[in-house]
Amino acid sequence: MQHLPSPASEVPLLEWLLHALAPMNRTRVKQVLRSGRVAVNGTLITQHDHPVRPGDQITIARDAPTPATDLAGITIVHEDAHLIVIDKPSGLLTVATESEKTDTAFVRLSAHLAARNAGRPFVVHRLDRDTSGLLLFARSAEVRDQLQADWEDVTKTYLAVVEGAPTPARGTIENFLTEGRDLRVRAGRTPGKDAKRAVTRYQMREARGRYVLVEVELETGRKHQIRVHMAGVGCPVAGDKMYGATTDPARRLCLHAWRLAFDHPFSGTRVEAESPFPAALARVVG
Repeated sequence: MQHLPSPASEVPLLEWLLHALAPMNRTRVKQVLRSGRVAVNGTLITQHDHPVRPGDQITIARDAPTPATDLAGITIVHEDAHLIVIDKPSGLLTVATESEKTDTAFVRLSAHLAARNAGRPFVVHRLDRDTSGLLLFARSAEVRDQLQADWEDVTKTYLAVVEGAPTPARGTIENFLTEGRDLRVRAGRTPGKDAKRAVTRYQMREARGRYVLVEVELETGRKHQIRVHMAGVGCPVAGDKMYGATTDPARRLCLHAWRLAFDHPFSGTRVEAESPFPAALARVVG
């Protein structure tokens, strides 16, 4: 157990950790905080803006808690009384389909909560099976409904490895998406009965040969939105055969839900979660 000094005046916990744990970099400090290893006066804290005051006892456990075995590959990034953010691996469904009903992120999380007698999760949004990264679940129908109603206010940032460089290097794509009977999503310029407005902001981050790492922020959150929009500017997500990719450098869809940030529906405090960029994707552009 590592004991840290208390601050001379009230400051947010993350700010104090950055000072007390220097020269540890910001990303690493945030990982320590999110891991559930930091306690203030004996209570585990993960919120960045939790206030710490003179005289507070601040400790850091040497090892992160061992993930529950029934999560089987899922990591809990943030958990409180009202919501849970998990890190989903590529290849795992969010919820059941006709072809797979027993092994999903929802089923694994449900089993974990049931083993703790801690209620059940409620699905707020979904990730495609082959997309990795952050998934948000509520712990009540009330919280789910509120998060979904405010979904466009949630900052949803992805990292994608695409084929080719988009022109311009930074831009906004806005159109209307419609899902066909073949389950493919198509873009159009005009609204319609089943067409949903979709807005994507993107910027290039780095390139290696034919592959480009793109940071993408969704204003909306439609099915296959990033995949359709990047294909529409001539840069399909690598590994995405459905929308025109011709290569599969990581043997998976090269799309990762990297960051989520939103105001907590009860406390109003800012919740920020981040998932490490998968090594398999980093190698493609590294």
